[in-house]
Amino acid sequence: MSHFTHIQTSFQNLSYLEKTLNRLDIGYQRKLLSDQTINLCISQKNSHDIHLKWNGKEYELIADISFWDQPYPINSFVDKLSKQYASEVIIGESQKIGFQSTESLQNIDGSNVLILERWS
Repeated sequence: MSHFTHIQTSFQNLSYLEKTLNRLDIGYQRKLLSDQTINLCISQKNSHDIHLKWNGKEYELIADISFWDQPYPINSFVDKLSKQYASEVIIGESQKIGFQSTESLQNIDGSNVLILERWS
């Protein structure tokens, strides 16, 4: 019996979400729906795929946790996506106003530090 879990996220920008997945080396496919909405599908070897579905506000992660087939638990997966997504948003939005990312560090506690600079 399948029990799909819907996890709300703060992923609102498709471009940053795709950069996140690419940076984390997570393969995915785009699924174009008839209403021109784009959802993302992360294939799993067991054919019970993970979906990032646009709900009109954000991309919701949908997965059957009884068939979860990733190298880390679902909560760790979402945390990893969330951290990288936040970094992509900060870097992308900062570049729009003239900043450049010069360094990205990961602390022992798992937090990330981004160093940005802008020359006048």
